[in-house]
Amino acid sequence: MWQIGFSPKTAKQFKKLPKKVKDAAVLLLSEIEHEGPIRGSWSKYSKLSKTKHHCHIKKGRPTYVICWEVVDKKIKIVEVYYVGTHEKTPY
Repeated sequence: MWQIGFSPKTAKQFKKLPKKVKDAAVLLLSEIEHEGPIRGSWSKYSKLSKTKHHCHIKKGRPTYVICWEVVDKKIKIVEVYYVGTHEKTPY
């Protein structure tokens, strides 16, 4: 199992998400926790670098995105560093 953490800023962002978006994020994070950080079955999933990943958790306007990074592959730690609208995504 993978451990999932949030950066302090992202934890605040997460609390402000609409319920539908938050539910989708929780589902994705549950999949990451049980199956690992590579989530090719999610919409617009892509690997941004060797350790960073992202995908869309809600289509339409606005589109919501979640970004995560593998902090430690050996002890299986992932940190979510952004969750919010597509326009502000830090790629």
